Amino acid sequence: MLAAAATALPVTISAQVPTPSELSRVSPAGNYLAAREAGSERDSGAAAAYYRAALKSDPKNPELLERAFLSVLSDGEIEDAVKLADRIVQVDHGHRIARLVLGVRAIKQKQYPAARQHLAQSVRGPIADLTATLLSAWTFYGSNEVKPAVETIDRLAGPDWYAIFKDLHAGLILDLANNKKEAGKRLERAYKLDSNALRAVEAYGNCASRNASRDEALKIFQDFDKILPRHPLVVEAVRDINKGNKLPPLVQNPQAGAAEALYGLGASLGRQGGEDLALVYLQLAIYLAPEQPLALLSLADLYENLKKPQLAIKAYQRVPEDSSLRRNAEIQLAVDLDALDRTEEAKSHLDKLVAARPNDLEAVVALGNLLRGRKQFKACADVYGKGIDMISKPDKQNWLIFYFRGICYERSKQWDRAEADLKKALELYPDQPHVLNYLGYSWVDQGINLDDGMRMIKRAVEQRPDDGYIVDSLGWAFYRIAKYDDAVKNLERAVELKPEDPTINDHLGDAYWKVGRTLEAQFQWSHARDLNPEPEDLKKIEEKLKAGLLDETSSAAEAAKKKPGNGG
Repeated sequence: MLAAAATALPVTISAQVPTPSELSRVSPAGNYLAAREAGSERDSGAAAAYYRAALKSDPKNPELLERAFLSVLSDGEIEDAVKLADRIVQVDHGHRIARLVLGVRAIKQKQYPAARQHLAQSVRGPIADLTATLLSAWTFYGSNEVKPAVETIDRLAGPDWYAIFKDLHAGLILDLANNKKEAGKRLERAYKLDSNALRAVEAYGNCASRNASRDEALKIFQDFDKILPRHPLVVEAVRDINKGNKLPPLVQNPQAGAAEALYGLGASLGRQGGEDLALVYLQLAIYLAPEQPLALLSLADLYENLKKPQLAIKAYQRVPEDSSLRRNAEIQLAVDLDALDRTEEAKSHLDKLVAARPNDLEAVVALGNLLRGRKQFKACADVYGKGIDMISKPDKQNWLIFYFRGICYERSKQWDRAEADLKKALELYPDQPHVLNYLGYSWVDQGINLDDGMRMIKRAVEQRPDDGYIVDSLGWAFYRIAKYDDAVKNLERAVELKPEDPTINDHLGDAYWKVGRTLEAQFQWSHARDLNPEPEDLKKIEEKLKAGLLDETSSAAEAAKKKPGNGG
């Protein structure tokens, strides 16, 4: 691949962590309050600094000690966290996270018996049991005790979801120990439990490339590619197999194996809403394997979910330049720059990525998305067009780029082109609710294809009954054809689903006015005004608040009245 260094831009992140001189001017109580505030904002760096400053003034305070420890750990300062963990276990012998941190540090230092001791002393629970078991198994492997390693895993009983982790890590240990037959069995079991789990696919496919046939290994990766096309790690594996290469084991040593366990659990926790523990696990995984690209990407993704794009950027920058995932990191880094309102930097970053690899659809789409998000609709249509030109034979997975270009054409007043793209998106993905909604509403709003338009919107609502924007479209479509009672019913539901959206509240105000509920209409318009609508919408709302809704006859309403059975 192209060296990432040739495409990457230097990115600077402004520091938010208080300096020592700033901390020295704050009282202990002030440091504590500032730490609590930083913690509530998920700013672990600032929280760690303030808690440590507060702890200096009250070093035996157990609450301060624990809060400082967790903040330092979440910020990825593992060696500092170890020092605090040593102090915590003097007070709370079985503190689960402190024992985990001490165990992980022992694994990093290859002190395997000490690691097992720490892990054995942690307070138990479903996640803790599985974590301690998998890490302990890797410590046995580190001590050249393969049989006890696998037996440790197999003895663990628990929920059904344990199974894939148990088989995957038993298989990885057996694979490293060159027990080809048993490794293949365990990795195959993990793969069959979830053939869409990337690491199970990689582990089994890599093993098959060495111990089975080339065709069998290729099939494992190609089947995954049908579900999630063009994943860089899978593309790389297929390319290597086709070159006649045998792929190495997924991990190479006990530290990497333990990191794999922590990464797998951390990524899973992050997807299920356990952000705090996920952050701890991912930081520990990166401590053991600093260049593990998937752990770094998962950490960045977690920061994005926590609305911390500046921290996500730091994680993306750490992805190794020779990793096949580096380009993904570079693209997402640009998205985070845009989230920080550094849009010109983001565009420049993506422009360089596209210039370095002009046929990379992902980078082109990212640039188009950025322009669309910034309402540069003519420019984004042109960018999406370049991406569409790269697609020789569009299929279902390409519906989105036609949909996005259709939106950009519609918003830049190029309706004929927009309609063609929206129809193409539906051809590629029939019944797609967002496309049905957009095309159907556009027709109704223009007073054309009314029956088809309303049918499309209703079908979209059937599929997404809890999507406030789609329900709003149905309500507003009824409004446009002068069926105001139906409009009120659906727009009230839309406001329930999206109470803070100014446009939906404005629409409900209009519908209330039409059915004679003028006081409620004024309330909805006032609420819409206070929700920070777009400037052009704000002007219209303020005019309605002054003079009410002026009589208007929409083209859709007129068209509806001319159709039999469609009276207002």
